[in-house]
Amino acid sequence: MTNFRKLTISSVLAASGVLGLSATAAAQDNWPAKPITFIVPYAAGGFADTRMRLLAEELSKELKANVVVENKAGAGGVIGTDYIARAKPDGYTIGSGNLAPLSVNPTLMPKNVKYDVSKDLAPVILIEESPLILSVNNKLAVKNVADLIAMAKKEPGKLTFGSSGVGGAHHLSGELFATDAQIELTHVPYKGGAPAGSDLMAGHIDMMFEMGYAAMPAIQSKKVHPLAVTSAKRLPLLPDVPTMQEAGLKGFESYNWQGVIAPAGTPEPIISKLNTAFNNILKKPEVQKAFESTGGQSAGGTPEDFAKFIQSETAKWAQVIKTSNVTVN
Repeated sequence: MTNFRKLTISSVLAASGVLGLSATAAAQDNWPAKPITFIVPYAAGGFADTRMRLLAEELSKELKANVVVENKAGAGGVIGTDYIARAKPDGYTIGSGNLAPLSVNPTLMPKNVKYDVSKDLAPVILIEESPLILSVNNKLAVKNVADLIAMAKKEPGKLTFGSSGVGGAHHLSGELFATDAQIELTHVPYKGGAPAGSDLMAGHIDMMFEMGYAAMPAIQSKKVHPLAVTSAKRLPLLPDVPTMQEAGLKGFESYNWQGVIAPAGTPEPIISKLNTAFNNILKKPEVQKAFESTGGQSAGGTPEDFAKFIQSETAKWAQVIKTSNVTVN
């Protein structure tokens, strides 16, 4: 009787395990069965928020499910990214994965970053790479990047470049430029890109690396002069403006990128469904047009591609931060 009872209990436990696995598999097959929450780690109304709301709307169509955007801003994207990392890995919480919280802040502000990018987050797809435009104010007597470098070498530290704040793509692109060109520039951080752009137009700072959507109005109205773009290829918006590499800085590339991430442990079938959906979205002409209109470049690819990209960007900017001695107060 005892052996029979043990056998029965074991059989029941084994059967329970099988049923549990079956239930899990069924849940994955039926996903999504309820609304998906899409976390944006930046404030509503900004570029990242606007772009991700466009994608969330398209994702709703692809998956035939409601996708609800929630903004959890703060600490350079760290708060929202941490929220994603700690969410239940069931496919119902995903979010935007950006340059700063994934590849800059872990080096720049390690005490503030509680998540481990490689262990606590699952990459889904790289969505967009947004190159920056190096522009100078109209008072500066330079026609190209070579002129700018020559001027900087004559008076080290005199030329200034603005940014939206310490550690952002604007700032780090300027530090990378100074390092690669072997020049000394003075960084002037602002509380946002808009006031920095205004001071560039007014001639209070000499130069700035800006994203296309922010730089183009001033360029089109000839209030600033563009010298180069930080992408590997020229931008359709500025076909006559060379890349930094064409301007003589070999290998120079810089992007303010964003992708989609999920909590680590999210089932692979769900990650795969999300990846397929977003790849389909990125092929839509209206989405590509939206990207190109702001100087952005649609990306795509596999989760593995995105993981390798994050690792590469982390190593690259960690070196820039170290070499330039970038710190936050």
